[in-house]
Amino acid sequence: MPAKKYLVAQNGQTAEKVATVTSAGAANGGDILALDDTGRVDASVLPVGVGADVASLPTTEALAAGDFVNLYSNAGAFAVRKADASAAGKEAHGYVLAAFTAGATTTVYFDGRNTAVTGQAPGVVFLSAANAGKGTATCPTGAGQIQQRLGVAVAATEVNFEATPPILLA
Repeated sequence: MPAKKYLVAQNGQTAEKVATVTSAGAANGGDILALDDTGRVDASVLPVGVGADVASLPTTEALAAGDFVNLYSNAGAFAVRKADASAAGKEAHGYVLAAFTAGATTTVYFDGRNTAVTGQAPGVVFLSAANAGKGTATCPTGAGQIQQRLGVAVAATEVNFEATPPILLA
C-alpha cells in the first residue's frame, strides 16, 4: 500500500505531498512519517543505535525465510548457514526473515520476533535436530545432538527469539 498523502501550503497554493516511509538521511529532515506496509515504522527513520540488532553476512547455503542460522568461520571469513541441533558447533545465533540463495549477503537478526516461521505450537521452541534451520516443540535427546532453546512461540507464525547456550548431549 502506498504511503498516505497530506496537504501542504506551497507558494500560496495547496499541494498534496506523500508522507515519508524510508529515510535517505538529512534530505528527509522535517518530513512527516508514514508507517510501512506492515503497519510499522521503517528502521531507516530511527536514530543510530535504535532498531533491529542485525548484521549483513554472506551465506554458504540457500536459506528459507524464517530459518534459524549459525554464524561460523568459512576459511577465516564470517559466514552464515542453517543452524542444526544434530551436531555440535551449529547452534542458532540468529534468524533470517527472507529467503537467500547461497553466496548472497543475508540480513541476520539477533533478537526480537521471527515472524517468518510456520506451524509453531504454543510454548517453548527448540532448535530441530531433524530439520536444519527450523524450530520444534520437541527437545532433541540423541547422543551427539545439542539442546538449545530458541525462544517461545507466541503465534503459529511467530517465535520470540531468545536463544540459550547449547548443551551437547552425551
